[in-house]
Amino acid sequence: MFELKGVEFLDILNISHMKISGGLITSITGPSGSGKTTILKMLNRLITPTKGIIYYNGTELSKTDPVLHRRQVMMLSQTPVIFEGSIKDNLVAGHRFQRRQLPDEDRLSFVLKSVNLDKKLDSSSAVLSGGEKQRLALARVLLLDPVVYLMDEPSSALDDDTAQMIIEMITKHVREDNKTLIMVTHSKEIAKRFSDQMIEIRAGGKETDIS
Repeated sequence: MFELKGVEFLDILNISHMKISGGLITSITGPSGSGKTTILKMLNRLITPTKGIIYYNGTELSKTDPVLHRRQVMMLSQTPVIFEGSIKDNLVAGHRFQRRQLPDEDRLSFVLKSVNLDKKLDSSSAVLSGGEKQRLALARVLLLDPVVYLMDEPSSALDDDTAQMIIEMITKHVREDNKTLIMVTHSKEIAKRFSDQMIEIRAGGKETDIS
């Protein structure tokens, strides 16, 4: 799926070699400032390495179309993007950008329920809490059904019970649909419980342990 060779980014990361397999759940852990989120951004082509090469399915990532790539490899940031308007407006925003047929309201309501967001489709997104905004953004990504999910601390704005439920739902979906999930988390407990592969980025991003 992804392979990083001699990848550096400023003075944040220095990765001699890393492979992330497709069809698996991979967690990236490590201390704050070690470059975990930077890795996700590079995999999503939001930023490019200062040095080195990243491959996606055997092709140099720099030679792929960034727009088409992001339709296959979608990132959910720790601070999600929420648009003005209703819950429905936010759910279908990605489909509008990609000029895809909009999901029907039954599908929209189902995905809201799956992320434990008890809101009406016509209610305003402006009054949502931080955790609700994160779940709304997650629902929007799920509707787009990418090949690869990149998630940066998906449980950070959620209470423990909701976080457990959301992580279980995401990982179940990924396994059942043979998707790939690459998840940055500060929680080694979550990483150990839900991951097929764990990558630990050490302080300074100079070394990695892969298991």
